[in-house]
Amino acid sequence: MLLGAVADDFTGASDLANTLAKGGMATTLFAGPNGAAGACEAGVIALKTRSIPADEAVAQSVEAARWLLTQGCEQILFKYCSTFDSTPSGNIGPVAEALLDLLGSEVAIVCPAFPATGRRIFMGHLFVGDRLLSESGMENHPLTPMTDPDLRRWLRRQTRGEVGHVSLDSIRAGNSVLVEAMAAESRASRWLIVTDAITDDDLHALGKAAAGHKLITGGSGIAIGLPQNFRDRGLLSNEKITFPAVSGPGVALCGSCSSASQKQVAHYLFDRPGLAIDPGALMTGRMDVARALDWIDSRKDHDPMVYSTADPSAVSDAQATFGRQTVALTIERFFGDLARTLADNGTRRIVVGGGETSGAVVEALRLQSLQIGAEIDPGVPALVADRNGPIGIALKSGNFGSHDFFAKAMQRVGHA
Repeated sequence: MLLGAVADDFTGASDLANTLAKGGMATTLFAGPNGAAGACEAGVIALKTRSIPADEAVAQSVEAARWLLTQGCEQILFKYCSTFDSTPSGNIGPVAEALLDLLGSEVAIVCPAFPATGRRIFMGHLFVGDRLLSESGMENHPLTPMTDPDLRRWLRRQTRGEVGHVSLDSIRAGNSVLVEAMAAESRASRWLIVTDAITDDDLHALGKAAAGHKLITGGSGIAIGLPQNFRDRGLLSNEKITFPAVSGPGVALCGSCSSASQKQVAHYLFDRPGLAIDPGALMTGRMDVARALDWIDSRKDHDPMVYSTADPSAVSDAQATFGRQTVALTIERFFGDLARTLADNGTRRIVVGGGETSGAVVEALRLQSLQIGAEIDPGVPALVADRNGPIGIALKSGNFGSHDFFAKAMQRVGHA
């Protein structure tokens, strides 16, 4: 293994694995550090650390990085969301600093830019489409509200040291200028360096300049330029991994309440059955896995959807009564238990929307590794794992995907 990545959620991990596979690296997605990696050039470990306490996120991330190093990795990538999802007390800064310490490194770029999905950084500020991060809807995120678009300022609140910055002008001035700009920040003890990037060319330039860095941090976009570094050294095999055929009943599950997910769910339900899960009903026992299974059973030939997707205000009553974290964990547990029971009963295609929901589903299915298939939408590949035979999966971050994502994904992960 040449490149190892630690991702703070499962949708982000599949997004990154997709980027590396498209770049020509034989890539495997791992659901945690497990045994021996087998034959792959890039290994991506999916964790569920985005919203847990910072000290727990640090411990799990360091453990994952240690495992990757034992597999021979030369470079570690810490992958987080392209909207920099975190709170002022963590978790991006603490994990990045812990990995710097582990690797004995004094420089790591910080770049969540992903132009293909509208995430761009200019003058240290993160934009989503034509809006600043703090005006994109992310300021209302139920777990990690992003109220400041200045990544330098936000990251400084999470870290022990000062935060550096490399401007777009330096990135576009050529490799030698860019390398020196990063070195200057490191010499000034600004070891975490926010970098501008508004196009894929900027990301390729950053990847080339960071070829010798032990640690890189960012969204999946920062990985665009990394495979070429290994290719230039003659280290890539260019072998294709066979993607086995998957057939059988399918189900879509969505726990995201993002505006994009709301539109995608509405589009999918135009000609397919859907079961809306009310958080209050889950909390009081009026809805449970058994009831959902009964509903699905009579509709299993029509790729039904089970969803808790709604306007965030619709969830506020349950959160006020039972607590935000308790409601979130109950919804995740419901989707995880539902997915496991469906898979045990013969469901072979599972399409999931929402980062926390995706993590809950993969953990419940107890999958150890997944192969990377064709891209469904930017940042979202089809995946396949072995669970008493092949099972096709797609994991979508709440804000990713086109309006018809779920219908496309259900086709791409297999067929009925």
